Amino acid sequence: MATKGSSITRMRRVEERLAWLFVMPVLLGMLIFQLYPTLFSLYVSFTEWNLLTPMRWVGWRNFTDLVTSDRLFPVALTNTFAYTLGTVLPGLALALIFAVLLNQKIRGQSLYRNIYFIPVVAPGVSVAILWGWIYEPNFGILNYLLGLVGIDGPAWLGDSQWSMMAVIIMSIWHGLGYDIVIFLAGLQSISPDFYEAAAIDGADGIQQFRHITLPLLSPVTFFVLVLSVIGAFQVFTAPYVLTDGGPVNSTLTVVMLLYRQAFEYQRMGLASAVAYILFVIIVGLTLVNFYLQKVWVFYEEGN
Repeated sequence: MATKGSSITRMRRVEERLAWLFVMPVLLGMLIFQLYPTLFSLYVSFTEWNLLTPMRWVGWRNFTDLVTSDRLFPVALTNTFAYTLGTVLPGLALALIFAVLLNQKIRGQSLYRNIYFIPVVAPGVSVAILWGWIYEPNFGILNYLLGLVGIDGPAWLGDSQWSMMAVIIMSIWHGLGYDIVIFLAGLQSISPDFYEAAAIDGADGIQQFRHITLPLLSPVTFFVLVLSVIGAFQVFTAPYVLTDGGPVNSTLTVVMLLYRQAFEYQRMGLASAVAYILFVIIVGLTLVNFYLQKVWVFYEEGN
């Protein structure tokens, strides 16, 4: 005769098997569509393969060729770093400023928030095409507005000195609303009691922002910073649609180089090597951000 304890144990085993049964589709999806392609691309990065002929093992040659003999990889890496610096820090600063303004009790607050978020939900290709018209040197609205104040606008997308700046401006505009929403959520989680106490002690708005808003927003700022850096290093749509990496490779990014190696030149091994170098760079920068976040917290606690 079965005891009460054995019955409970049997029921738990049945429940556990049912749980695994429900989780199995997700696990299979992750194994088939995430883990397997990741491991396969890692193997491919050590081979020479054009999708048509059998793979040929070449070891570390793809990685060494990228670093030593590929003339486009240093250019693409430099452009990607320039794009990251040009979008992440200015984007964070602008998003924080607009979030503080939109957090005030103003008329039409919800309308303004929706307006700023519209570019985020717009398809990236459509946004890039729209800005391509804006940047048109002869009939674009940007050069027209500059002409009204006596400035002769450049050929934004046709000049290697201005093309990256054009991509950066468009990217900041496109992603600004997303960062604003996150900062708004962080601002609204700060208790008004802190500001009331600071006002009683005689702190003005700037001092409240410096000693209350910024320290309490540091986890949110760190989160936005990490996501922005990762997204910036993976940029593809904007430069691909606007300039196709030109002129003179001035907007060629690492992901664009990966795309060309894989789908234009069928060098799958070299493309996979680019992907894993990019992965290592992103992980390294993320670790640096974690370290800087700890330094920032230590500095704030010391003050």
